[in-house]
Amino acid sequence: MAVMLNTERLLLRPWLEADREPFRRMNTDPRVMEFFPKMLSSEESDQLFERIQRHFDEHGFGFWAAELRQDQSFVGFVGLAVPRFEAHFMPAVEIGWRLRAEAWGRGLATEGARAALRYGFATLGLDAIVSFTVPANRRSRRVMEKLGMTHDERDDFDHPLLPEGHSLRRHVLYRIDRRRHSSQHSALPPPHSCRASAAAIVSSTRNWYEFWREFAGVWARRIRL
Repeated sequence: MAVMLNTERLLLRPWLEADREPFRRMNTDPRVMEFFPKMLSSEESDQLFERIQRHFDEHGFGFWAAELRQDQSFVGFVGLAVPRFEAHFMPAVEIGWRLRAEAWGRGLATEGARAALRYGFATLGLDAIVSFTVPANRRSRRVMEKLGMTHDERDDFDHPLLPEGHSLRRHVLYRIDRRRHSSQHSALPPPHSCRASAAAIVSSTRNWYEFWREFAGVWARRIRL
């Protein structure tokens, strides 16, 4: 069964085949990829798409596709993942996001990440969640700070998947544990999630109208975060 999270403006949902092309375009945008080692080719973007899918299969959670509820447009991803490398803070679960540049400046990353963070603590029962980026990525660092995550310079690290001397190798690490998150959000209910058949969601034979009709009963019971 697939998990979906609702926020005021976003639907965090499983990925659809229709997401491949806008995901490819996003991964070739130099603004979006400024703090990544390089822009991705179509093949590399598809490999990432498939790796995200496998992560859901293996762990039951991952980077959800982020969709604007207003017009059902794909705007990127937000979610939780297990990093693919060894570091002093591992084992750990990270929270991450990547949105189209056109979606920046509206608080969408923070909105989606708050839902993912709360899902990680309230539903998955995680003790702590981390996030990391390069020091110069002030946009992502502001999101981490808005989430209540804290940074300690002693936690900063060299990313092991980047070679020595690479300009993006040095990373800052942010953390938040369950107790700190609970103290900040004790008055809020747990994130609302809906479960639906993954096979139905990703079926390429159904159009969007059929998708919404099938799950109308679920949406009618949804609440806003």
